[in-house]
Amino acid sequence: MSGLALTFDDGPDPVWTGRLLDLLADLGARATFFPISGRAAARPELVERMLAEGHSVGIHCCEHVRHGDRDEAWLRRDTENALAALWGLGVAPVYWRPPWGETAPWTVTVARELGLHLVGWTADTHDWRGDSAEEMLEATRHLLGAGSIVLAHDGIGPGARRDTPEETLRYVELVAEVAAARELSLEALELGAPA
Repeated sequence: MSGLALTFDDGPDPVWTGRLLDLLADLGARATFFPISGRAAARPELVERMLAEGHSVGIHCCEHVRHGDRDEAWLRRDTENALAALWGLGVAPVYWRPPWGETAPWTVTVARELGLHLVGWTADTHDWRGDSAEEMLEATRHLLGAGSIVLAHDGIGPGARRDTPEETLRYVELVAEVAAARELSLEALELGAPA
């Protein structure tokens, strides 16, 4: 069975991340989380649970800022601070997803220096807009295949136009049905997988 990767940014959320983890456990699915480091530090029990249940945890940021809006020194400090916070929680991140997926010329340099692999996505749910689960599935169904990386959010990030990730959880249920029909597993990212 081949897999597609579910990935979640901007968490952990004190309520919804736990519910998402419950759902993933019920589905027998694994995912990759890209938390904002301060939120992760505030909810160490959720990060511990992610790891214990076989999910992978990457790095997103300390401050949710577009890399091009800051210089290289700022980006290096932000990333080092985020890494330190995650290391303190027992996480050794391998993957890095920049906020909004946007990079600057120095992003690759910082990633290389810190031993991080940049990760994008192939299917964007745009769940931050507050679309229904059905609308998100309609927009992404044709992109769900072996090696796909689905971008969703378990937290409410800057610019979000929704109050909760409830529709994202419903979307995950729908994706699980599509994946099963296509004989795809829901997996965490692994080195060597497309990113």
